[in-house]
Amino acid sequence: MIVPVILAGGVGSRLWPQSRALLPKQFIDFPQQGGSLFQNTLSRLAGLDDIAGPVVLCNNDHRFLVAQQLSELGQTDAGIMLEPVGRNTAPAVAVAALEIEAINPDAVLLVLPADHVILDVQALQSTIGKGKLLAESGKLVTFGIVPSVPETGYGYKKRGKPIDNSSGFAVEKFVEKPDLDTARSYLASGEYLWNSGMFMFKASTYLSELANHAPAIEKSCRMAFDAIERDKDYVHIPLQLFEECPGDSIDYAIMEKTDRAAVIPLDAKWNDLGAWSALWEVIEKDDRNNVVSGDVLLQGVSDSYVQAESRLVAVVGISDVVVVETSDAVLVAAKDKVQDVKKIVEKLQSEKRPESQHHDLVYRPWGSYQSLVNANGYQVKHIVVKPGAALSLQMHHKRAEHWTVVHGEAKVTRDDEILILKTNESVFLPLGCKHRLENTGSEVVEIIEVQVGDYLGEDDIVRFEDVYGRIDR
Repeated sequence: MIVPVILAGGVGSRLWPQSRALLPKQFIDFPQQGGSLFQNTLSRLAGLDDIAGPVVLCNNDHRFLVAQQLSELGQTDAGIMLEPVGRNTAPAVAVAALEIEAINPDAVLLVLPADHVILDVQALQSTIGKGKLLAESGKLVTFGIVPSVPETGYGYKKRGKPIDNSSGFAVEKFVEKPDLDTARSYLASGEYLWNSGMFMFKASTYLSELANHAPAIEKSCRMAFDAIERDKDYVHIPLQLFEECPGDSIDYAIMEKTDRAAVIPLDAKWNDLGAWSALWEVIEKDDRNNVVSGDVLLQGVSDSYVQAESRLVAVVGISDVVVVETSDAVLVAAKDKVQDVKKIVEKLQSEKRPESQHHDLVYRPWGSYQSLVNANGYQVKHIVVKPGAALSLQMHHKRAEHWTVVHGEAKVTRDDEILILKTNESVFLPLGCKHRLENTGSEVVEIIEVQVGDYLGEDDIVRFEDVYGRIDR
């Protein structure tokens, strides 16, 4: 049986300002993609034989995004494992392997990053079938992307001798990201493949090789797995034990050391969307080779990517650029310099600016909120609550709130009172009172919230009850 292990961590900082820490690229529905990258990763597996429900590894902050997007797909058989801290792919997959091995020791793990684009699904599924046979024979299989250009942004692997009675090859060597001349020689040789980060192997084989080549990781992951906590929705990996685990990738920890490594070439129109230029490459273009999304006007523009989210964007007389507008930030970059967008995010983080963390529109398990005005001493938000959803019972030490219903019917708890508010009705929530907003109806509830106080941060929330488990564990 194949068990997909979906690696849904990571931030995707090179796709800022669309990708943020709390809404990273794998959960974004980019233009013309038809669902998020995470959802498309799962959808590409539909129709495979002998495949089980996926195990998704994600950051704790993204657990509600994962649950919501799985629900949108109707994927009810997925397990969600929460990484309390990033330790790279080798430990993450080790914990998933331990979880899967406990149920089926002979299961074959199909490890897939959640942020790839693969346009030829038939080619992918055919290659997975070939990989399963090799993995069942005890090989650690990696998929090597057949290169189309002398790319300097990817690692490479050189394929060695063919493996008998299979479509795979031994891995002769792994090489780091090359310079341009070296990449050209790799492409010309026909012997080198791009490193995709996709793998297949039996859970038992992976754990055995991890113990042989990275025993400290294997030991730490077993200790963390033994202390795992479970609830009805999530598997919680313990912070302290996982934090002590050495961080390393599967390639460095195992694949470059093992004698069981095998590579299968994959030619399936693959892209890892590592930057805006990569998104430009995979999306259909207009007659001047531009990719355009949103309310955009172009004059004399070519070979560019222009995306507008909240207002009109006009671009005149330039080429080979990336322009991305969101409600709170605008990026303008030369298309061949978009890898440096990560440096902008690092500056935002060092200055503790919110634009690195979240958008003005923030998604929550109960709905969303958007900051409309944020000024000295007050803030105005638009809050949307889904049918049947409820915010936590909470209070604030440093702010009072005024709620006005602009759509739907809201149930409001204010200390010992229960109020039913209809459109154009309001309530005042004084500083220190316990309160909750609920939507017991069948249509969304929208309110305008005005916060007034000395401090308006999201960390001024004391939760007493929460159906989403957000009270500190």
